[in-house]
Amino acid sequence: MPIAAALSWSRHTDEELAAAFCHGQRPCFDEIVRRYHSPVYAFCRRMVSRAEDAEDLTQEVFVQLLRSLPGARTDLPLRPWIFVIARNKCLDHLKRRRALSFADVAAEDSEVPVLDTAPLPDELAERADLQELLLGAIGALPERYRAVVALRYSTDLTFAEIGGVLGLPENTTKTHFQRAKALLRRQLHGRL
Repeated sequence: MPIAAALSWSRHTDEELAAAFCHGQRPCFDEIVRRYHSPVYAFCRRMVSRAEDAEDLTQEVFVQLLRSLPGARTDLPLRPWIFVIARNKCLDHLKRRRALSFADVAAEDSEVPVLDTAPLPDELAERADLQELLLGAIGALPERYRAVVALRYSTDLTFAEIGGVLGLPENTTKTHFQRAKALLRRQLHGRL
């Protein structure tokens, strides 16, 4: 795709991109993927802990979106719907893997992406340990709290939008988030 065409799509809203895709403008979907790949992956990573599973689930989210978008209502916000798909994919995955405890799943994945490219090796080790502790603690949360935390920290969704994704009232979503933070504090107390 020419750079000028890519730049022109980047100026459109999600809903405009969805509508244009439904009317045959295939490059619009590339822009949707560009916008949401990282946040969807981050959400999936927090939900399922293993990087490989999160990558697979992220791909499944966009495959389902590609298939479902032509029949969808493009007048509704796209972002919450993408995260509804991501949540459902993650829950399906977790149900298939229910035999493993979340602590076991988090422990078997030692690969942690590092954002800072210039730290010293001891700093890297400390960050990896901290990230592993945090992912393990999030993974050990009850499912309803884990979803709220993962959406809050991996996306820029508001509590109202998170509630829409999860099918919960906004105040319930806020309550779940506060309870999750308290549980995380207890789990991580003395370990940090």
